[in-house]
Order: sequence, then structure tokens, then C-alpha cells
Amino acid sequence: MASDQVETSRRSRGRIAVIDIARGLALLAMASYHFTWDLEFFGYAPAGLTEFGGWKLYARGIASSFLILVGVSLYLAHARGIRWNGFWKRLAMVVAAALAITIVTRIAVPDGFIFFGILHEIALASLLGLAFLRLPALLTLIIAALVIAAPHYLRSTAFDHPALWWIGLSTIPPRSNDFVPVLPWFGAVLAGLGITRLADAAGILDRLAKVPAPRAAKPLTFIGKHSLAFYLIHQPVLIGCVWLFSQMVPAPAENRQVNFLSSCQASCEQKRDSAFCNRYCGCMLETLQSEGSLDKLYGGEPSAQFKTHIGEMASVCTLKTDSAEMGVDIGGKSK
Repeated sequence: MASDQVETSRRSRGRIAVIDIARGLALLAMASYHFTWDLEFFGYAPAGLTEFGGWKLYARGIASSFLILVGVSLYLAHARGIRWNGFWKRLAMVVAAALAITIVTRIAVPDGFIFFGILHEIALASLLGLAFLRLPALLTLIIAALVIAAPHYLRSTAFDHPALWWIGLSTIPPRSNDFVPVLPWFGAVLAGLGITRLADAAGILDRLAKVPAPRAAKPLTFIGKHSLAFYLIHQPVLIGCVWLFSQMVPAPAENRQVNFLSSCQASCEQKRDSAFCNRYCGCMLETLQSEGSLDKLYGGEPSAQFKTHIGEMASVCTLKTDSAEMGVDIGGKSK
């Protein structure tokens, strides 16, 4: 009898306002990141600002929160029985939106179009997540940890073909303005599933369902309930506003030398120290300018031949910089 009452309570729980609010906050955080990216794109912020350091961590935190909430929502909607009609309808909308983003970005930014972004990941993760709905919470969380760590122990050149990039195990980082591969990101969805199952067993979900949304949080609740629409609309609106502003107050003329050094330095310092990166980036800029290739680097999608040339140039500059730091020239003589 008691178990019947608990089951009835779970079925009649209704929407949990706290989760809608959390989703709304995640959406606003995402919008703030995209707005900063727009400012960078139009030249109002330093090149590479959103790709490294704190902004990169911020972006990963936003993506993680979204995917954890996907797991939470998947459990709340289908743990007691998959509602196939609602599931297929929602999945179709997400897939259609993901395909639309791929098409639009392929036309607008062909050198960094979104071929497997967060919506693609949400669509596939929602489908894969159904297989984990009935698993024990602890087992789901263990699998989540293994999935998150997978790129560290499964990465291989066998996955370097572009057709396999979506898996997330290639040794080549693909160029895309939003790349959220299955591994490790499916782990966040599984974490959301496992955590929500634990919360359900502890009665936390029933208590949360009784907490009404504060009046001040109504906008967040609304956004959280219409997350897909907000996701699709907000970036065109933001980028349109920045574009209009740029027509009235143009950004300073692009200084490609400064932008190159800034972006190169930020990228380099992910692996090497500041002193090395100063020398290395200076070498790269000097070489590009001496052969007149800097404009070509910024002139759209580079050819495969030019990419190979840049790689060879980077190898030479790395060797020169390492040699300079050790006090020897390229031929190995002491200075």
C-alpha cells in the first residue's frame, strides 16, 4: 500500500519549478557567452578571448549543466515508462533544429560550421539515454565517470577520419564553432540520470515539486519551459544587435598582427610557458609577414596545402625557440 502511494505521488508530481529555473539560468549563461563571442567576431573584443582560459572553462561549465539537465529531464519524463509519442515529438524538434544550425552555419561560416554541436549531442544522448533509465543509480554514475574519462584512455588516430569526429576520440581537434562530441559529453547526461534517480529514491524530487517558483523567477521559469525556442532565437537576435551597433560605431580597424599574437599566445600557453610562447609567436608572425602569408591566413578557409605549410612553419619555429632557450643555434653550436 505504501509503495502504491509513493508511485502515485511520483506520477502526479508535475513540473518541478526549480529545474525550470536552473535551465533558465543555464540559458542566460549561454547567451552571455555567445554575446561575448559576437563581440569578438565583430572586433570589439580581443581575438581568441572565448577560446582559452576562464572563458573556455565557462563554456564547458554551461555545456555540462545543459547536458546534466537533459539527463534530469529524461528521467523525470520517462523513468516510470517511456512516453513514446512525447519522446519522438521532442526528438524530432531537436533533430530538425540541429540540422538547421548545421545548414545555416555551413553557409555563414564554412571554415567553422557546426556539424556536431550541443543540439546534435542532446538528440543522440536522449536516444542513448533510454537504455540507462532502469539501471541502478550507482552503476549509471560509474559508467558516466568512464565515459567522461574515455578520451584520456581511448583516443586514437583510428578516429581521425572526419566521419568519426562526432565520437570524440580523434587526435585531431576539429574546427567548429560548437563541437560537443559523444565522448566525453554523454557522461554528463548519464550523471544527470544517476543523480536524479538517487534524488527520487530519497524523496527529494517530491519535496522539490512542492516548492513554488518565486515571483522574481517567473521569467527564468518561462525560459526554462521553452528552452529550445530560446536557444534557436537568442543568437540571431544578439548577433543582429551587435551588427547594427557596428554600423553606427564601427570597431577599430583590425590589426591582424596584434590579433595573431594574442590568439597565438593564448593557444600556446595551454601547453608551454609564457617565455617560450613569446619567442615562438614572434617567430611565426615574422615568418608569415616575410612571405606575405598573414593575409592569406585570415582570408577564409585555408587550403590543405596551406595548412600543411603552416604546420611545417610551426615545427621550424618550435625548433628555433627551443634552441634559443637552450643557448644553441639550429646547427647545435653553443652561442
